[in-house]
Amino acid sequence: MVQQVLDEAGMARTVARMAAEILERDGDEVMLVGIHTRGVPLAGRLARALEEATGTKISVGRLDISLYRDDVGPWRPAHQQPVLKETVLPDSIDGRVIYLIDDVLFTGRTTRAALDTLLDWGRPLAVRLAVLVDRGHRELPIAADVVGRALDTTREEDVQVRFEEVDDKDGVWIGREVNHAG
Repeated sequence: MVQQVLDEAGMARTVARMAAEILERDGDEVMLVGIHTRGVPLAGRLARALEEATGTKISVGRLDISLYRDDVGPWRPAHQQPVLKETVLPDSIDGRVIYLIDDVLFTGRTTRAALDTLLDWGRPLAVRLAVLVDRGHRELPIAADVVGRALDTTREEDVQVRFEEVDDKDGVWIGREVNHAG
């Protein structure tokens, strides 16, 4: 059974609340760095919400973690190797408060790879994590600083986040066959 847990309006409210949490914690002197793929549109939406609230331009980057993942390597067939995307950081990260932005926090392995990638680019003052969905089941000691929605899931369930910018629709679904949802 597949269940939609956030629709377009729910996602918009969640993003607005997340932006307010970031603003309250660190002000507008932050850089948002979206993790490819769906962290990128989420970072853009958070930046727009912050800009609307403050009138200040927010730096937004995107991060490709493909070469830092622990589940890829020469033992995998070519068709299972990651497709490299571009890392773009608009400013130096040295001495800045950086928010890594991702759609779903699950085992923590993506976040670990993102931290390794980011630290190759410089030495931030602080790195924080903001996720739209925290579904639990951590394998590493990683916790998000800003969470849009915490979901109680089993390891067997899938959580799929869709963004208009990538998937032509907004929403979050949970279930055992979520890839066939909506």
